[in-house]
Amino acid sequence: MKYNHADKACELFAGGLNCAQSVFVAFTDVTGMDRDLAMRLSSSFGGGMGRMREVCGACSAMFMVAGVLYGPDESFSHEDKTQHYKRIQELAANFKEKHGTIICRELLKELSVTSTPEPEKRTEKYYKVRPCIRFVRTAAEMLDRYISENPAKI
Repeated sequence: MKYNHADKACELFAGGLNCAQSVFVAFTDVTGMDRDLAMRLSSSFGGGMGRMREVCGACSAMFMVAGVLYGPDESFSHEDKTQHYKRIQELAANFKEKHGTIICRELLKELSVTSTPEPEKRTEKYYKVRPCIRFVRTAAEMLDRYISENPAKI
């Protein structure tokens, strides 16, 4: 089955959701997760974990979707866990190949960004200079490709 969540994820980002929410919520049709729960669950990961500029929120959401779809349940084996971590490392490597890193502050190195808890206002200028929508698109496209090549458990 062919999926296309990239436009939806970008639309959500342009509508004010953070990077992690944009990707995670875009996939609720695939994960079966309630939209409100998905919004709340992913809210903490924007700006590289609460604006601390650590792992990119779009990547974190990509990993969370992969966890919902493929992650081991409570009867997991050591091999199940190994295979899942391998999957996450593969997704991360693909993102790094395209953008050079999965670290928010490194992705935003051209901007003067802070780690203060107050998010920047979403203005026209914000969207013109902020590259995050590209990262949102990449994460959603990578997930769509992965899901189409690897049917999910659920």
